[in-house]
Amino acid sequence: MPRRISGIEELRTLAGQEVAQSDWLEITQPLIDAFAETTGDRQWIHTDAERAKTESPFGRTIAHGFLTLSLVSRLASQALKVQGDFKMAINYGLNRVRFPAPVPVGSRLRGRFTLQSVEELAGCVQVIWAVAVEVEGAAKPSVVAEWVIRYYR
Repeated sequence: MPRRISGIEELRTLAGQEVAQSDWLEITQPLIDAFAETTGDRQWIHTDAERAKTESPFGRTIAHGFLTLSLVSRLASQALKVQGDFKMAINYGLNRVRFPAPVPVGSRLRGRFTLQSVEELAGCVQVIWAVAVEVEGAAKPSVVAEWVIRYYR
């Protein structure tokens, strides 16, 4: 169940804190294959399990970095819900993104969301989240990013 945040004022009080973490999500080969098909990125390290066993340093296929990044919205919706008197929330973009570690097929991921800032802008409030997508049991996260969301009134 997502953590419910009752408006921007409550959100402001959470700046600098880890606010929520998602449930674990298993990364399956069908998910990787669907992403490969959708994006046209069919590189063998993602889609050829037999070749990956013998030629990849990971010993199995790995998820695309952009697949893992695209799951941030899904993980966030599991982890938190900001409520308030705004018309809509817009994914405004990313300030920084890195892919420090691979996501082998069969891994489980979760998102951790730390609130960096809440800023009033003309007609909206801009919120920046530090996001870390971690692989269960791994030493490094698979994605670290600054995610910018705008809440329009």
